[in-house]
Amino acid sequence: MFNEIVLSQAANGIVLGVLYVLIAAGLSITFGLLGVINFAHGAFFALGAYFGLTLYQWFGWLAVPLAPILVAAVGMCLEVVLIRRLYGKEPLLSLIVTFALALLIEAIIRFVWGADGKPFSPPPFLTGVFELGPLLMTSYRVAMLGATVLTLLALWAFLVFTPYGRILRAGSRDPEMVEMLGIPLPRVMTGVFGLGCGLAAIAGVLAAPLWNVSPSMSASAIMPAFVIVAIGGLGSLRGATVAGLLVGVVTSLTIQFYPHAAGAAMYAFMFLVLLLRPRGLLGERWERFE
Repeated sequence: MFNEIVLSQAANGIVLGVLYVLIAAGLSITFGLLGVINFAHGAFFALGAYFGLTLYQWFGWLAVPLAPILVAAVGMCLEVVLIRRLYGKEPLLSLIVTFALALLIEAIIRFVWGADGKPFSPPPFLTGVFELGPLLMTSYRVAMLGATVLTLLALWAFLVFTPYGRILRAGSRDPEMVEMLGIPLPRVMTGVFGLGCGLAAIAGVLAAPLWNVSPSMSASAIMPAFVIVAIGGLGSLRGATVAGLLVGVVTSLTIQFYPHAAGAAMYAFMFLVLLLRPRGLLGERWERFE
């Protein structure tokens, strides 16, 4: 019985972990490629959930996938107007500006949609239960796990195998050389920020049926994202993936066996990892930021 409980909670932790990975991936990409600490990342997560809810109410489930695209477009506009001025500046400045941006977006959400939480049920065909031996999970959690894994694989393939992905990685290492090759770096940076916002929005849409859609959900997303990026290593997508899964499992097991410490479990885990490895699990030494 004990082994079954541990296995079931570990499986739920992996589902939670991959969602955390998707949230943290956009934050990690934004910092790794732009050098900007985006504290508004959680606000884009909440915006994705609200856009998805609105599209569902107006047009049905087939329109929900448009929500991340709309959030990415909003992010790109904000990059052109505001974020672009932070490149190459003190990281603390980007933290302050994006924190103010997060407050602004949350205030707009409260003005447009109200401060009360809103229900967002999963699709009718995903309301059942999936059972595999001792594992018992809702069908939506299984579908969310599959969708998240496919999104992360698509992101990896995009960064590794496409010309635009190679330009992004080259620009993060040596932006001056990219500009000397005739590549319009400002457009590349705008695309990177939009990509990060879009990933946060995908996570928001997927989490909406599990979390209460409310303005405060941005805070519930940004803190785990920062913890995961710190554990995995700043700018490391692989590190964020490993750290997200570990944090999800640790949190889920703590909820089961010692629920009073569930809120502090991931912070204690972060403290332990950074105590042993200050750069994080897979953190790199990048001269650009030193």
